[in-house]
Amino acid sequence: MFIVTLNYTAPLERIDAYLPAHRAWLQEHTARGLLLMAGRKEPRDGGILVAHAADRAALDAALRDDPFAQAGLATYAVTEFVPTMTAEALSAWRAQ
Repeated sequence: MFIVTLNYTAPLERIDAYLPAHRAWLQEHTARGLLLMAGRKEPRDGGILVAHAADRAALDAALRDDPFAQAGLATYAVTEFVPTMTAEALSAWRAQ
């Protein structure tokens, strides 16, 4: 499991111009099961993704395809973790 922190490196006007393409990218990878959650940070200086990838290389490949990455609008910090404790509603994602 991975937590990805996006930090914008461009003004919000440029971010907003790419937002429809970024959201389409999010929807595609959520439908594929790679992304479990996504949302913007407050204050609005980036976003957070919760990802379930086969490995780090698969996640990195997907992140390179994000329109924000392709346009140089964000940096990405990836933290891998093993969810050993979850709420019951998230038990399917709990490590055994």
